[in-house]
Amino acid sequence: MQVRRLSILGMGLLGGSLGLAVKSRISGCSVAGYAHRRETLDSALTIGAMDQGFADPAQAVKGADLVVLCTPVLLISPLLRQIATSLTAGAVVTDVGSTKRSIVREGEEILAGTGRHFVGSHPMAGSEKRGVQFAKADLYEGAVCITTPTRSTDVGALARVEEFWKTLGMRLTRIEPDTHDQLLSDVSHLPHAVAGALVAMQDERALEICGKGFLDLTRIAGGDGGLWRDILLDNRDSVRSSIRRLRGQLEVLDELLEKADSEGIKKWLEGASARRQGLTERRRLEDSAG
Repeated sequence: MQVRRLSILGMGLLGGSLGLAVKSRISGCSVAGYAHRRETLDSALTIGAMDQGFADPAQAVKGADLVVLCTPVLLISPLLRQIATSLTAGAVVTDVGSTKRSIVREGEEILAGTGRHFVGSHPMAGSEKRGVQFAKADLYEGAVCITTPTRSTDVGALARVEEFWKTLGMRLTRIEPDTHDQLLSDVSHLPHAVAGALVAMQDERALEICGKGFLDLTRIAGGDGGLWRDILLDNRDSVRSSIRRLRGQLEVLDELLEKADSEGIKKWLEGASARRQGLTERRRLEDSAG
């Protein structure tokens, strides 16, 4: 079923890019946007990311058959509570949050028995930049979108959400919320924290001579501190577990260095290299097939 009216709550990088993508790919879909700052709404209208802008989220969702929550993770559930009674009968709500357990649980609780449905989504797209001025129509194209259904998820609503992301050129996979947060801690949340730690630990003299490799490795440390604070807090148990596992790997290397174990160090590095090359090849095959 094609989306006729889409409401995007939060017109930053992700929300603005979503509006541009929808306007370029879904003919006849009207896009309404919400932002709490007037200048953000003006910018989103100027670049063509939406047809109408609202400073009141309850007004923005009226008549929408699909609503996408694009705010920081700790604001998603409060925002859903704010709009719940204004949603059109049969409307489906999804989100773009990087954490899923609390969001999906609360989303399903808020809309339970109302005839409206919540489906958790996590499109793996974005950058260290923030703001609608960095929005791009192709931000989602070719990227993976994770949906996080539970036993309570409405099958029809799930199908509508997944078809929507596919229409934007995304590759779909399903992961239940608890597992999602554990896996994302390892491949997204911990790497961001590590990038920040690598920058924080440097002597100024070292930063003066750092090369492209260091800049590439720590690029994501330039992200928004408030946004990532919320992600780390909401998923703190998984992140702490990831930290312990990373510490274990570093301790293995530390012991090998202490022993000057040349062959052991080589095997440790080659193991990581092989896994990295395997990942690159798998992504290459996925891109060529998709």
